[in-house]
Amino acid sequence: MFNRVTIVLAALLCYLPLAAQQVQIYPSNWWVGMKKKQVQLLLRGDQFDAVNAQVTVQYPGVTLNGTHTFENNRYLAVDITIADNAQPGLVPIKYQYKKKTYTLQWPLEARVGKPGQTHAVGVTSKDVIYFLMPDRFSNGDPSNDKVPGLRDQSLNRQEIYDRHGGDFQGIINHLDYLQSLGVTALWTTPVLENDMPNRTEHGYAITNHYKVDARYGGEKMYRQLSDELHKRGMKLIQDAVYNHMGSYNFLVKDIPSKDWLNQWPTFTKTNAKDQTLFDPYAAPSDTKLMSDGWFVPEMPDWNQKNPFVANYIIQHAIWYVEKFGVDGIRIDTYIYNDLPFSNDCNAALEAEFPNITLYGEAWVNGTANQAFFAQNNIQTAFKSNLQGVVDFQLLFSGIIPALTQDFGWNTGVNQLYATLSNDFLYKDPTRNVLFLDNHDYNRFFSTVKGDVAKQKIAYQWLLTYRGIPQLYYGSEILMKGETNPDGWVRLDFPGGWAGDTVNAFTGKGLTDDQLSMQTMVKQLGQFRLRATALQTGKLMQYVPKEGLYVYFRYDDQQTVMCVMNTNKNARPVEFARYVDRIGGFKTARNVLTNEKINIDSDRQIPGMTMWVLELEK
Repeated sequence: MFNRVTIVLAALLCYLPLAAQQVQIYPSNWWVGMKKKQVQLLLRGDQFDAVNAQVTVQYPGVTLNGTHTFENNRYLAVDITIADNAQPGLVPIKYQYKKKTYTLQWPLEARVGKPGQTHAVGVTSKDVIYFLMPDRFSNGDPSNDKVPGLRDQSLNRQEIYDRHGGDFQGIINHLDYLQSLGVTALWTTPVLENDMPNRTEHGYAITNHYKVDARYGGEKMYRQLSDELHKRGMKLIQDAVYNHMGSYNFLVKDIPSKDWLNQWPTFTKTNAKDQTLFDPYAAPSDTKLMSDGWFVPEMPDWNQKNPFVANYIIQHAIWYVEKFGVDGIRIDTYIYNDLPFSNDCNAALEAEFPNITLYGEAWVNGTANQAFFAQNNIQTAFKSNLQGVVDFQLLFSGIIPALTQDFGWNTGVNQLYATLSNDFLYKDPTRNVLFLDNHDYNRFFSTVKGDVAKQKIAYQWLLTYRGIPQLYYGSEILMKGETNPDGWVRLDFPGGWAGDTVNAFTGKGLTDDQLSMQTMVKQLGQFRLRATALQTGKLMQYVPKEGLYVYFRYDDQQTVMCVMNTNKNARPVEFARYVDRIGGFKTARNVLTNEKINIDSDRQIPGMTMWVLELEK
């Protein structure tokens, strides 16, 4: 029986005599006891004659089913089946090149941990997600700021598009801070290798799917980050990019065959019209342009209709969940993927990891448009199996107009009320992820023009509404920034670098407003950790009246009343109006101030204020 260390060391030793051949295998390893037993290996070598390779596999419990060649003779697909009784070890894959026989040793490993218990446990409405960019959060290990051999050697914190040096160690160093906010899950921008010439700070142009970027600390530190999170009962969310890759990816520079990409005579940009995917009157050419058009020339578009491409992506998704102990996956640019492929990928992940959470970026206009991409109650030809989406509608058509528009019949907070009423379109709207801002959109504090009172209302809403709340790093201390240019929403978290004069982790140098905001988020975040009504309770909302919006979160153990006054002036809270939910209760405790309120008579709530009240009998 081989243990994990033995396998890795043996694999390295076995590769050394074959350096001249430079043959790589993807996926780089697999595990015994997986539900996915049929694996398609992709072999690639600079001096590899796939047509004449004559591959053989002789290992107990591993069967060679067949091989496939491509236009590019340096690639070969090898189909194998791993039996239930297969044991961990090094699987010898033999091939012939110029009448010589060579042997590749492919690691078949024992699983570490148990899905659903130690990893792949899922992220639910009980959780609070903290979203950050590793390069911009904290530099815990300056030795990896620049890595020889990578194309991007920039390191300048004064330039918004250069690398700044943040890494996994920096995140690990500040997990206490995340927990102080009530955070239970961490989502980062992609961590896989981005060996592009510039703009590598965001991570969305992957050049090698089987390498973790060394500038963050590489594979070892990513696994350590996962382990440190799990030790604390926290969860890890991976940002998956299925739609495209970086133009310097070896699969682009040395493409297996032309149909691995959605090819056009010249660069052709997607029309970004999601309507073409469900519009009963859509022109087929418009639908094709939506899914097969590229984002930018630097990010070639995968052809997911190609079964070899689909296998490569799906196997990789399963691989990193098992390899790094991932609990949930946020799927980038979900609406631009080939939708049948997306369903296949989701189904494969759920078959292997039944508790895993999958949610997609669906940046669209309209709740029906958004619901189309998730499990829904809409009668359409295509039915998505995606569990949930990032809820852009409750941002753009909900909380933003609630706090930036005057109240009217269909303006102001009435839009928030109306948007939530469309939840009947989803199979389970509580699996949607709520947010106020992210790396692609204006900081919320800039959206509300630096109004601290509005920012506080927004965070109280975020942490008490239905769904899974997601915080964006730094907005809890009133970081500003707009997307023109987009780098201004991706600035460094203060205190993450040695010598920072302001340290938001300790509070040093923060203004009174920043400290007040941060303290409020911590208070409410900690309350949410033990508030079953906010985690899994039902929601009841009342029609807004003159800018006053009231909703309840409740279960058998707890009732929380949320009173949002978006009017500039004080408004009366007529408790008797909410008899459906306050019957049997006598008082209410303000969660943030601890003030007790008798609810047998009306009270005035100040202008632009929100109360989160725990009702008491």
